[in-house]
Amino acid sequence: MGLTRWLICIIASIGFAFDIYELLMLPLIIKPVIASLSAPLVQELIAGGMAPGEAAQLWAPGGEMYIKWARTLFFVPALAGGVFGLLGGYLTDKLGRRRVLTFSILLYAFAAFAAGSFAQTLPQLLFFRCLVFIGVCVEFVAAVAWLAELFPEAKRREKVLGYTQAFSSIGGLLVALANYYAATYAQSFPAIHGGHEAWRYTLISGVIPAIPLILIRPFLPESPAWAKKKAEGKLKRPSIRELFSPALIRTTVVTTLIFAASYGIAFGAIQQLPQILAWPRGHVEVKAVATQAEESAKTAAIEAAAAKGEAAPADPVLTRIGKQAAGNASDKQTSTVTKWQEIGGLVGRVLFAVLAVWIVSRRALLRLFLIPAMLFVPAYFWWVAGSLETEGSLALIKWGIFLAGVLTIAQFSFWGNYIPLVFPVHLRGTGESFAANIGGRVLGTAAAFITLSLSAGQPVTALAKNGAIVAGVYALIGVILSFWLPEPKEEEIEH
Repeated sequence: MGLTRWLICIIASIGFAFDIYELLMLPLIIKPVIASLSAPLVQELIAGGMAPGEAAQLWAPGGEMYIKWARTLFFVPALAGGVFGLLGGYLTDKLGRRRVLTFSILLYAFAAFAAGSFAQTLPQLLFFRCLVFIGVCVEFVAAVAWLAELFPEAKRREKVLGYTQAFSSIGGLLVALANYYAATYAQSFPAIHGGHEAWRYTLISGVIPAIPLILIRPFLPESPAWAKKKAEGKLKRPSIRELFSPALIRTTVVTTLIFAASYGIAFGAIQQLPQILAWPRGHVEVKAVATQAEESAKTAAIEAAAAKGEAAPADPVLTRIGKQAAGNASDKQTSTVTKWQEIGGLVGRVLFAVLAVWIVSRRALLRLFLIPAMLFVPAYFWWVAGSLETEGSLALIKWGIFLAGVLTIAQFSFWGNYIPLVFPVHLRGTGESFAANIGGRVLGTAAAFITLSLSAGQPVTALAKNGAIVAGVYALIGVILSFWLPEPKEEEIEH
């Protein structure tokens, strides 16, 4: 393909990998994040006269304030990403693919670094997560448009889009590994705000994609299709209104809603699994590991003080040390389960990349993954709800989330291949952005808001069951709407 095309594929793959890396970070760290950043608020409530147990219960998993902030951290960044991502799609059509892609990756990389390094309150963390989502939402649109126009020949385009998007699942695997190692070696890293909390190091790791980007960017050209029309003065002005013209309204609406269905399966159920399993109210095997880590940390702190001839730490200090250790141990266990999910996602994306070349009908290709997901994911999460207190069931949960990842994550690759075929050059970024950001990031991610709202104040089993119901409804809507999904009229993409 030549060095230039390979460089573009590499930088797009890095972008795909780390946009999922950033998105999947929150489900892994949300419990320790809220526990850490809400601690001063709990003390304020106690100082104001509230009973300690009552104050703690408000912020405990399933408590009123916990649910409020969990919903906020899942949905508000997605909303910000959807709105500003739509603007980013417009800018992609107006300013070019390369420039927007590069700055979007830089934005979310450094926003992730700032979230881990500087956030000391939940609103501060929310602000930085919004910046992360804005960068992620813009990056996906710019990268897909860029690759699609660089490879106009149908089979090669399908392969390139399929295999570069497979790096998204590698990104999911990497964030699970990053969280695992952050939890394992947290005490070895420099202290941040006086502590060694694994979630902060996991957030900071999001700066990694900026490093190769800075080195490679000077060698990257603009999309030849976009640049040619721009130079000839034939590039029409992008318009959101045109997406709803008689020629495109069916494509825009159906694509947006089925895109939302794919994301709804993931965020309504699959991305809730770390919360379902995690300490202190999750799976019996995870709770056992966390409890052991908590007691070991307290004992080690007492012994360390005795070795120095000092008095044992006060109970509040021991409690903080123990909870931090338990949280890190829980993170380590849940990140292991997430690795199975992302390995499944990687298998699904590679399987999709192979099948996309041979299955002509786009509807048939989508249903090959969407219909089994509609049947399996709800049944699996309903089973998880009844297995949380069963010793030895964690191994089966890992195999189940592997299969759920195969069926669900492959659908995300479908959209990257399909959408460039159905929008013209001057609307490609805008059309992709509307479907991906309004559909996927806003309507799809709203599934997490729905699942968490339905589960407020209920046992953790309710979170699993509600996830099953929400994912099933989203999937059913997607299957029904797939009958109206337009088939691309031409084999070759407009270029």
